[in-house]
Amino acid sequence: MLLEINPDNIDFRSINKAVEILKNGGIMIFPTDTVYSMGCDLKNKKALNNLAKLKDLKLSKANFSIICNDLSNLSEYVKHIERPVFKLLKHNLPGPFTFILNATTEVTKIFDSNKKEIGIRIPDNKIILSIVEILGNPIATTSLNNHEDSVTEYFADPKIIFEKFEKSVDLIIDGGYGKLEPSTIVDCTKEEPEIIRQGLGVLKS
Repeated sequence: MLLEINPDNIDFRSINKAVEILKNGGIMIFPTDTVYSMGCDLKNKKALNNLAKLKDLKLSKANFSIICNDLSNLSEYVKHIERPVFKLLKHNLPGPFTFILNATTEVTKIFDSNKKEIGIRIPDNKIILSIVEILGNPIATTSLNNHEDSVTEYFADPKIIFEKFEKSVDLIIDGGYGKLEPSTIVDCTKEEPEIIRQGLGVLKS
């Protein structure tokens, strides 16, 4: 299914439809503030396994991030955040960043793994933030491309994405043309935050 949603004039009937699909275990492709991404309801184990399968991985080996709609519920998924790191998150989110933080045992349970870290995203995109807010919990997310693929037009143009993925996923949201640059990844698990992939986001300290 393809749903067109205007980020400047959001139709909440479409947002509710997307949430319903996620709650029923669906896999969704959606816009962010960088490239289009793929994801599912973090609390739905069957959907998580299906998302991992799409990447040819077992869930325990999948390196998914999670998208939250704000910083208020992070404590369920990440260990205590030191004040300087919390300030860094506040200065840069919502925005085109993935922050790697130390994960709680809840993350270990969710992903059936001994995952010690988790990537956190709060994209500056009203469509996905509205979906996550109404869903009531984060979504697990991964890139559309495999690491050996370069990020090309088919990760930015929703019509091309639909042609490529319509048989693989339950919902594709057309929220307009995406960007071709991924998020900046910042590792906050050590003493000093370290940029491990420079993407679209320019880090403000």
